[in-house]
Amino acid sequence: MHATTRFNIFSWQGKMKILHCSWIAFFITFFVWFNHAPLLAVIGDSLNLTREQIKTLLILNVALTIPARVIVGMLTDKYGPRNVYACILALASIPCFMFALAENFMDAAIARFLLGFVGAGFVVGIRMVSEWFPANELGTAEGIYGGWGNFGSAAAAMLLPGMAIFFSLEHFTVLEGWRIAVLLSGFISLCFSVFWYLNVTNTPKGATYFKPKQIGGMEVSSVKDFWLLLIMKLPMYAALALLSWKLSPAGVSMLSEQLCNLMYLLLTIIFIYDCYSAYRINRHLFTQPVPEYERYDFKQVAVLNVLYFATFGSELAVVSMLPLFFADVFALDMVVAGLLASAYAFMNLMSRPGGGWLSDRFGRKKTLLILTTGLAAGYALMACIDSSWPLIMAVITAMACSFFVQAGEGAVFAVVPLIKRRLTGQIAGMTGAYGNVGAVFYLTVLSLVEYQVFFMVISATAVLGLISLMFLQEPKGHIAEVDENGSVELISVT
Repeated sequence: MHATTRFNIFSWQGKMKILHCSWIAFFITFFVWFNHAPLLAVIGDSLNLTREQIKTLLILNVALTIPARVIVGMLTDKYGPRNVYACILALASIPCFMFALAENFMDAAIARFLLGFVGAGFVVGIRMVSEWFPANELGTAEGIYGGWGNFGSAAAAMLLPGMAIFFSLEHFTVLEGWRIAVLLSGFISLCFSVFWYLNVTNTPKGATYFKPKQIGGMEVSSVKDFWLLLIMKLPMYAALALLSWKLSPAGVSMLSEQLCNLMYLLLTIIFIYDCYSAYRINRHLFTQPVPEYERYDFKQVAVLNVLYFATFGSELAVVSMLPLFFADVFALDMVVAGLLASAYAFMNLMSRPGGGWLSDRFGRKKTLLILTTGLAAGYALMACIDSSWPLIMAVITAMACSFFVQAGEGAVFAVVPLIKRRLTGQIAGMTGAYGNVGAVFYLTVLSLVEYQVFFMVISATAVLGLISLMFLQEPKGHIAEVDENGSVELISVT
């Protein structure tokens, strides 16, 4: 059962109020998560950081997000988006304040690592929005949530330097301004956690909030799906191992070789325990089949993981390197290069909602096929950019590519909530984590090869996404969920 008010973006009633509260919450989490990026130069001066230490802060900022998205997905399904988002927004302020008050590199590094969990907030809103909107509006609603919320990182880039300068004038010393700007972002997050909790409910009045039967691992419907689930866990642990390697003496030398080996051992132990937890939740599959009406195809989740690896993974990587790319190729000042590169992120405002809307109108699979093809072609074209190109053509190419990337993200999350309602948080968590896995993979590739090869690698993974899309089934009909009283409720996905 969904709120029946019509889709009016200017409304602050019913489901539209929930949508606006959700994207604002997501916007604030990204504003906080990336509050260091536009201030890195002055932070580096303030804390006497080397270039390697600054790069290490960037790596640490995304490290915790991969496991956090999976864990937050489980917690959301169990305890509801209202409670979980309120906790994330409130807790985000603590490492934010820690970072603002950091006295040296180690203080800053610990705070940035802890702030990585804030990036998991995205998962919570996916479940919240899916509870309030019918299937024929869900792609558009999730697209607005993702696109407008994602803009928080761009807003941080636009607003925080000015805030830092303002607070550096007259009453404060030059190096204190950035600290106050960062403190303010944490304070905003803390205040909105209270506003969120007081203004939202998990479902419309009278609707049931379906919870997983057990917490600790994702439920699947067959033995074949169980093995596929274990295989799909591997890249997430591989990405965390890759991050550990980057922090080792072979990378930026933040961790000693012994500590790095300990990290590898710890990741192996956690992976084994994770597999055991998945078995504990699903061991009944080996003795009795799941009733037909309760089944879902985990292959759908695996395909969406691969697609989000290529879409959001490439967006995170390209946003990180595009200013430097324009500066190097066209010999531009970094300020100008940064402004031109921001056009790529700016596309999020319309592209991601556009991808969701196209999915609602023309079908999920067809939309994904077209957008993934455009993504592969777009990055192949970006690989051809060199100094002989007119600058305006290079910027237009980047913006066109950005449309397909971000519309593709919107189209992926137009499908995620239609697979299995009670597991929406966990599915969104795993798919979202794959975006970060993609970013780690692409940024590692970038550290080893030229720009042109980097763009061609992204294009090649998009082609792999296209191949995997052949196995996606268009959601249709209904999904069945069983409430606490044992009665079955059918939820339309068409």
